[in-house]
Parts: sequence; C-alpha cells; structure tokens
Amino acid sequence: MDARLVSYEEKMTKTMHNLEEEFGGIRAGRANPHVLDKLRVDYYGTPSPIQSVANVSVPEPRMIQIQPWEASLVKAIEKAILTSDLGINPTNDGKVIRLIFPELTEERRKELAKDVKKHGEDAKVAIRNIRRDAIDHIKKMGKADGISEDEIKGLEDDMQKLTDKFVADVDKAVDVKTKEILTV
Repeated sequence: MDARLVSYEEKMTKTMHNLEEEFGGIRAGRANPHVLDKLRVDYYGTPSPIQSVANVSVPEPRMIQIQPWEASLVKAIEKAILTSDLGINPTNDGKVIRLIFPELTEERRKELAKDVKKHGEDAKVAIRNIRRDAIDHIKKMGKADGISEDEIKGLEDDMQKLTDKFVADVDKAVDVKTKEILTV
C-alpha cells in the first residue's frame, strides 16, 4: 500500500467499525448487551454509559440483567431504557433490572433486515466518497508534484482495489447480520 493512500484506508476502516457498531445495536431476538451501548445515565451530574455504573450480564438467551453498583441508580437506569428507542419495558425488584426480549415476529425480522441493508448501503456510499476524495487528491498531487501519468494511474488502481475490498467486507457483514436476524 502506497503511503499516500494510508489515511484513506484508515477512513474506510473507521467506516467499517461504525457499521459494525450499528449492527451491534440491532437486536436479533437474542439479548445482546451492546444494545445498551448508546444509553447514558445521569451519575452525579455526569452522563455515563450503563456499563460503567452497573454490572450487565446475559443470564438467559433473551434476557439482559443490569445490577447497578448503587441502589439509587435503579430508577435512573430504568428511565434511560424507557426513554430510549429499545422498545422494551424494564422490570426491577429494587436491586436488579431485567430486560426481557420478546421473540421477533416475521414482519419485524424483515424490517430489521431492511435496516441492515440500508446501513450497509450507507457504509458503501461513505466508502465510495472516500475513494472519490482520494482520487481527487491524487490528481491534484500529480499536477502539483509533477508525478507521472503512470504513477497516478497506479495510485488510482490501488485506491479502486482498496474500495472493492471494503465494499466486499460491507456486503459480507450485511449478509452475516441479515442471516442472524432472519434465523428463527
């Protein structure tokens, strides 16, 4: 890989990581503690991730158990879950909060599969935009630095190969997540 293309490869890698984080937040009928990653709880005036103020575990395939380190946080965590877009009502016994994930209906599975494909398309658009920026940069650099046409063409080909690799990675990730969601 040409050193001049490394920063663009890093941007594409970040796009892939963002996609994987998005997929981690999509629930597939099984309890996945990552659905809580974006939720914040007011902890002494500081918005904190639930995982940093409580023990989060998955005792059963369709249940997440949240045990706050301080009993006073039970209400705050419950409120954060209720105001989120999770669509799950928490239950608590005063010390522990439980989230029970219902079985997904066929219709909901198909909806989630569409969301996964949309996230995948968005990631591919982002990767192609990075490629476009890189090729524009290569052409400007070629004029400014007097780089030969052959070298410019070589860099553009390398950028296209890198783009193709990341687009294939996105397609693979979308296929895996779609299969996970549609599996009953």
